[in-house]
Amino acid sequence: MRGRHRSSYLGLLLLVSQLYQLGLENIPPITLAMLGLNAYLFLFPAAPLMKACVSVHQAYWSGEWRRLLLSPFHHADDMHLYFNMVSFVMKGIRLERRLGSVWFAYVLAVFSLLTGALYLALEAGLTQLTEDQSYSSACAVGFSGVIFALKVLSNHYHPGGVTYVMGFPVSNRYASWVELVLIHITAPGTSLIGHLAGILVGLLYTTGPLKKMMKMGAGELENFFLRYFDIPVKVPVGFGNSSKCNHDFDFSFSRSLEMLYAKEERLMCRTARYGAARFAAPPPYGFRLTDEELRARRLMRLDGFM
Repeated sequence: MRGRHRSSYLGLLLLVSQLYQLGLENIPPITLAMLGLNAYLFLFPAAPLMKACVSVHQAYWSGEWRRLLLSPFHHADDMHLYFNMVSFVMKGIRLERRLGSVWFAYVLAVFSLLTGALYLALEAGLTQLTEDQSYSSACAVGFSGVIFALKVLSNHYHPGGVTYVMGFPVSNRYASWVELVLIHITAPGTSLIGHLAGILVGLLYTTGPLKKMMKMGAGELENFFLRYFDIPVKVPVGFGNSSKCNHDFDFSFSRSLEMLYAKEERLMCRTARYGAARFAAPPPYGFRLTDEELRARRLMRLDGFM
């Protein structure tokens, strides 16, 4: 959102109330830490709002690239913070539990920088196309661009469902686009380009090359920590090449994690080859097994593949 003057602390009180009802113990650590960072920088900003917002003029022409770091975590007023953080917490809980805390923190860091960078590129492109300098001077601030990117991820991992936008059910596939338009119509002061940049970053992750590049970067980070600090970095299981259902596995991460990935790869490949029922967890006590399930379990015990 573009800069506005702060009005009151009502938004903070509403945010505290929402968190109390939700329970801090129900919020995963990275989501909670990011929430705390945004609230802290609202109360004790690292820079005045007009020196934290990002625009083509300030970041590119004036060389103030630190605005890319500052702008996502500063908010125009307390209600801006409230709406952004409530939306973020709901998405963060689902995504952090699915992706794992370390990978989710990595996603947040990349999305925060990339959303700002793409915002600058879009604004610069519009300036060139329209010859209107107002696009280059539009200064944006707030976490909403990153939230739109996370919304794309959340909808990607929960396909086929619906999201209620202003009380109307909208397919998850189109929910981000519908919200983009409605927010711009109902709140003209918001940054349409900033929100669009977030959607595009989310799509680059779910359907484009960004996720692959991040995996490669995670491998280099893992090697760095092992080389200089002897500290393995925990990353999500299953990042090996699952399409290679043989023993020729290709790993981009360090050797310390290779055996873990290989074990996971072999399990996935054998599940695909012989059927999921054979490798499923035992049923609760008292369940009756069919003859086919009993035969599959006997064969599994005889195989001894793990």
